[in-house]
Amino acid sequence: MSDKRITLNAFVIMSNHIHLIWQPLGDYTPEKIQHSLMSFTAHQFKIDLIENHKLVLEHFKVNSKDRQYQFWERNSLGIDLVNENMFIQKLNYIHQNPVLKGLCILPEEYYYSSAKFYELGIDDFGMLTHFRG
Repeated sequence: MSDKRITLNAFVIMSNHIHLIWQPLGDYTPEKIQHSLMSFTAHQFKIDLIENHKLVLEHFKVNSKDRQYQFWERNSLGIDLVNENMFIQKLNYIHQNPVLKGLCILPEEYYYSSAKFYELGIDDFGMLTHFRG
């Protein structure tokens, strides 16, 4: 049985945020998927910071009843992409993030992005599915 929860169509990882375009699989809801992603990655961040950057970890300390540290915003934004035009607009938007921040000249030059996949057909991470199938 596979525990795969999404089909990942596009992404960009920036220094202070990420954008993902994905489709849920099976009975997984967007809310459950988002919770799992945020919980798992926060745990991994904490482990890495404890092992490699203890002083940085203190920047994420919060005064909360349900957690000691907080890595993600509590109100992350999710948008349903209801048609192909909207998908392409958001795809272009996320791929332009590194260009607008001066990290590259062309979107496909930025490694932590799916832009190379859409421009050159190269999936360096082996996890992308083109939105057209």
